[in-house]
Amino acid sequence: MLRAVAHVLPFRVSSHVLEALIDWSRVPEDPIYQLTIPQPGMLDARDLDRMVDLVRREAPRDAITAAAREIQLRMNPHPAGQLRLNVPTLDGERLEGMQHKYRETVLFFPSQGQTCHAYCTYCFRWAQFVALDELKFASRETESLTAYLRAHREVTDVLLTGGDPMVMKTKVLRRYVEPLLEPGLEHVQTIRIGTKAPAYWPYRFVTDPDADDLMRLFEEVVAAGKHLALMAHFSHPTELDPPVAEVAIQRIRATGAVVRCQAPLIRHVNDDADTWARMWERQVRLGAVPYYLFVERDTGPKHYFEVPLARALSIYRGAYQQVSGLGRTARGPSMSATPGKVLVDGVTQVAGEDVFVLRMVEGRDPSWAGEVFFAKYDPQAAWLDQLVPARGATEFFFERGLRAMTAPARALPVTDDPRVLA
Repeated sequence: MLRAVAHVLPFRVSSHVLEALIDWSRVPEDPIYQLTIPQPGMLDARDLDRMVDLVRREAPRDAITAAAREIQLRMNPHPAGQLRLNVPTLDGERLEGMQHKYRETVLFFPSQGQTCHAYCTYCFRWAQFVALDELKFASRETESLTAYLRAHREVTDVLLTGGDPMVMKTKVLRRYVEPLLEPGLEHVQTIRIGTKAPAYWPYRFVTDPDADDLMRLFEEVVAAGKHLALMAHFSHPTELDPPVAEVAIQRIRATGAVVRCQAPLIRHVNDDADTWARMWERQVRLGAVPYYLFVERDTGPKHYFEVPLARALSIYRGAYQQVSGLGRTARGPSMSATPGKVLVDGVTQVAGEDVFVLRMVEGRDPSWAGEVFFAKYDPQAAWLDQLVPARGATEFFFERGLRAMTAPARALPVTDDPRVLA
């Protein structure tokens, strides 16, 4: 069955994960096993039966690939408007290797960094790894990035993402980082690197042949007056158990870089308050900053991992109450939805009605940031589009503005495939 599921969902795992993180006596319930090894329940029963039958019959590769593609395109490969709404333009041309959703932050996808040391089964960027080239973000050119940044001086943060930029050799990473230090880009104050490497391959920062050169690159970024933040994805405290993981964090911090930690709340892996409290406590002890607890995005095998918002809030609060103030820097539960990042701040009663209290942390329209709004309480809802406005409202405050933003994008689709446009 693993082979059948892996034809649809990407599968890659590092020796560090296999040897140091998975407790094989607890398989398949072990959280790191669930985090990295595709499970039968991740596919709809009919899709699973179809793929298993094709594999067992040793069907032609083209037939297996076609069946997998059909399933993949039904799994919302690019959630929250990533493909239709986030890709910026320069001189009338789309910059396919970039995203610009929030005013201050640009995401850049270096082409050599569009893989990972191991794949998370929940990953919302799984489409980057399954040969769906028409849906992949990637760029080899830093010239377009720097030109765009010079034209958009409101941008203060650049996030190198993927995949995982830390799969690149340091000499390759330099080609993407050093141009951001050039004169004329002083308004770019922060360089972020999204990475799972401290968990899945901490040797990248410690004993890899170019680990010392990587540390020197980090030091150069800091010496140039930039804030360097490694956005480290730690999903479970087990990932911090190996001594080499602690050494990796120590070496990163010694360069002047800051390690900020984030992950989604995912069923089968970390859906209890004690797990998050232990993880935040460990991160603080190591000098890392707990940053976000995300709600699992509406893509890929979401049905397997999703946790209702009400339960997510209970887990977040249960963890929050166990840690000191330094561990309470983690925001959550946070949905990275089409209009922006939406926090579930609480559940209360307004005029006798049970409601979710929601807050827009970041919005496509910067004026939306900080807005508090209400949705009818629904114990089963697991995503923003499953909520309805409370207090007799017919729509949420951002919906009219969002319609105005999305109309041009719908008039000029980037593909004619109705399965993608749906």
